[in-house]
Amino acid sequence: MKMIKEFAGKTVLVVGIAKSGYAAASLLHKLGAHVIVNDKVKLDGNLLAQQLAATGMEVVCGSHPLELLERDVAMIVKNPGIPYTNPIVAEAVRRNLPVVTEVELAYLVSEAPFVGITGSNGKTTTTTLLFEMLREGQKQPLIAGNIGTVACEVAQEATADNVIVTELSSFQLMGIQAFHPHIAILLNLFEAHLDYHGTKEEYGRAKAQLFTNQTPNDYSVVNADDADVMRLAERSHGRLVLFSTRQSLPDGACIQDGALYFRGERVMALEEIALPGQHNLENILAAMSAAKLLGVSNEAIAAVLRTFTGVKHRLQYIGTVEQRKFYNDSKATNILATQKALSAFTQPVILLAGGLDRGNEFDDLLPYLGHVKALVTFGQTAPKLMRTAAEAGIKTIKRVDTLEQAVPEAYALSDEGDVILLSPACASWDQFKTFEDRGDMFIQAVHKLV
Repeated sequence: MKMIKEFAGKTVLVVGIAKSGYAAASLLHKLGAHVIVNDKVKLDGNLLAQQLAATGMEVVCGSHPLELLERDVAMIVKNPGIPYTNPIVAEAVRRNLPVVTEVELAYLVSEAPFVGITGSNGKTTTTTLLFEMLREGQKQPLIAGNIGTVACEVAQEATADNVIVTELSSFQLMGIQAFHPHIAILLNLFEAHLDYHGTKEEYGRAKAQLFTNQTPNDYSVVNADDADVMRLAERSHGRLVLFSTRQSLPDGACIQDGALYFRGERVMALEEIALPGQHNLENILAAMSAAKLLGVSNEAIAAVLRTFTGVKHRLQYIGTVEQRKFYNDSKATNILATQKALSAFTQPVILLAGGLDRGNEFDDLLPYLGHVKALVTFGQTAPKLMRTAAEAGIKTIKRVDTLEQAVPEAYALSDEGDVILLSPACASWDQFKTFEDRGDMFIQAVHKLV
């Protein structure tokens, strides 16, 4: 870890604790900053705030008082989930105070280079795949960000011999200034998080922050099949490395003659790949591109792809009950993810969907519902999903209050050979803290059927 001096003696305000705020405050304290930690949850019962206070940090809980900005604050580190419309954040921006997320701190102290991975869908799968390829190739990777450990904790342990593979959200990328990945991967762009960003254009602008500080010595790995991604990639000063499932790319990654190719070199046959789903080929090509750029052999890449079957909560096979197969795709927090999940199956599907209402309709699901024989819906978006299902001609549509109720209902509606798929097409925050909690609840409910 680089023991940088730029925060020594300066006042830094950390807004929002959770995992990232706790890690950021602890690191800044170590670097000699005067840290003020501010969280909307009251101190009583706020275990993380109590732990930070016990180290001597100043902790202000219960609200976000604007008076904190009068304390000669040099910088604000905010939790990614706190929007810029939050009064204290908005006022900080108005005063031209730097507002960053903890991944910025991670970059500043890291001795290791970064690979940054973003996109509307496939981030976790691509991040995990690349990590496994690098590990198989003896490249000493570390994994951080939305998957694994908070980036600024990982960065403290990293050396120049490591490479930090980081999954990054648009929320995190809005809060960077110097962050500079040696390899930036942009997978796709779909209309998502509009409750936070307002428009797809603003959402895309946040994603494109990944390219901001790249130089001609860096690489930008981008999806040649996504027109929005290609437009955003024009902002990059890195060397473009394209991947495509549809086109032949002699200088990039593509599919030819039933095999994966990188820069004209055959890597492995498609039939050897264990990970299901046509959509995962994009994730595979992106991860393979970065792995090859970092010197991983074809043999190491193939060894991973022959055994890797997916990550938890992303088309995760749970098991078979009375010849019905159950899949957990709780990480499908938007429509595109659910489209891809439905495209992975040809057999009849009982779809479990619903969650936080972000204001969108679900018409874009219509072309993918042809083999859905029943919908079981829950959460705030249930009425909208019911309308879409009716328009699609789905004859059996059931609404329940909770996911726990949805599982036995779906089982009762199913026949042998059916797939019972949780792919909500919505964020989880109306009923769950995280999509992981939602997926775990689904798994538990499935196990109760046995």
